[in-house]
Amino acid sequence: MLVAKDRVITVRYAIRGADGTEVESNREGEPFVSLHGHGSLLPAIETALDGKASGERLNLTLTPDQAFGEHRSDFTQRISKKYLPNPNRLKPGEQTTLQTREGPRTVTVIKVGGKVVDIDLNHPLAGQTLEFDIELVSVREATAEELAHGHAHGPGGHHH
Repeated sequence: MLVAKDRVITVRYAIRGADGTEVESNREGEPFVSLHGHGSLLPAIETALDGKASGERLNLTLTPDQAFGEHRSDFTQRISKKYLPNPNRLKPGEQTTLQTREGPRTVTVIKVGGKVVDIDLNHPLAGQTLEFDIELVSVREATAEELAHGHAHGPGGHHH
């Protein structure tokens, strides 16, 4: 079976920066499971996976525009500590999760004050050219429930 919109794919991946340093990987952990064509992968990766079969590997180099965008120096915000988990333990340079209307978002702490925290809203990998090494583990038809919910269920997918 080939990758196409509305099929569930399972992938293992490693992401390396331009200098070859691995910045993220799921090779040792749970594979990533996704309902293909529903925006859970970067568009350039979804396009590259279209028509591929289980067992195939892809090696893609994505520019910032294709990956997580350019780093914007003005994409910062000062927020109340009450909106962050463990606010009194935060240190500049650390990443934490902020709950937004669109769901959880990883942010980087810039400065910690008495009642407020300055955060960088850029994706942690913004501004970087990245190499993605992707192994397509499996492809299957989505269930009616997965299609109705717009995401994959089960191990590596979404749990209700």
